[in-house]
Amino acid sequence: MKKTLVGFSRREFIAAQGAVLCGLAVPAGSLLAAEETPSPKMKIGIATLGFSEHTNASLAKELSGAGIKLIQLFLAQTDSKFWKYNDRSDVSSLTPARCREIAAPYRDAGIAIHSLGVYTNLIHPDAAERNANLAYFEAMMEIGGNMGVKTFITEAGHFHDAKSPAPPVPLEFQDAVWPRMIATGKQLAAMAEKHGAKVLFEPFYRGFLASAKRLRLFLEEVNSPHVRALLDPANLIEVNDLPEMFGQLAPLIDCMHAKDRKLHTDVGVAAGKGDLDYKQFVTLAARHAPNAPLVLEYVGTKDYKQALEHLRTAMRDANIVEA
Repeated sequence: MKKTLVGFSRREFIAAQGAVLCGLAVPAGSLLAAEETPSPKMKIGIATLGFSEHTNASLAKELSGAGIKLIQLFLAQTDSKFWKYNDRSDVSSLTPARCREIAAPYRDAGIAIHSLGVYTNLIHPDAAERNANLAYFEAMMEIGGNMGVKTFITEAGHFHDAKSPAPPVPLEFQDAVWPRMIATGKQLAAMAEKHGAKVLFEPFYRGFLASAKRLRLFLEEVNSPHVRALLDPANLIEVNDLPEMFGQLAPLIDCMHAKDRKLHTDVGVAAGKGDLDYKQFVTLAARHAPNAPLVLEYVGTKDYKQALEHLRTAMRDANIVEA
């Protein structure tokens, strides 16, 4: 029987009410137990990457009008174009004052900046390149600090040598790469500790962090409270079911991406346009990682409202309140 109230079925609750009305004795605590459980609350956010036609000020106005109170900031707007995926940018012009100017319109609109997107290449086999990318990551930590942001998100990175034939074992799974990535993760952890920050790693089924289990094992070996998980279920539905993802990662999740993907396809899509069971997703999220925000990704001006409504509908269906 479905329990709609704490420890109490609907039939039992009605019976208890009837007993009270008829003057019959009701076991102590029965009606108290029948009170409704408070609905879990979760925050909704949105990544700014898909809004490259906006200035930061116009985007803050747009998102505030849709009731968005939290963003994941990618430096991709017209007046802060520094975004390069799996690479690094020259961010020397981002002085402390300029950083505050970028962040101000969001805060003035009542929007919190949860994290900054970095996504540089941490798996590059050349040590000089890795070190340069780590230096870029630290520069982004300093930029975030000037914005009042202490959380930074990334993947492990991707590398392909176009001049060489594909190796029999992809780089991500070669024996020497795991210990090298652990060492890189520990370097990031030390940087994050120095800056009072956190780095969240996002898994992807075609990358180094190819499953929920592999991400868990990586984080356990890095073994730092400054390095945590960003769960993107759409990146793992080809290899993990939703209960598996949360079963492996629940204590480690600090943020979740809310996008979608069709099974057996490569391209991610906006929430509601793929095969991810969103009601199950938000139900498990509220149960296992209620303090981690749900951040819409792979959306822009034309489709973010539809994706937002899909997410909000799933939350309503699961009796989850938007915080």
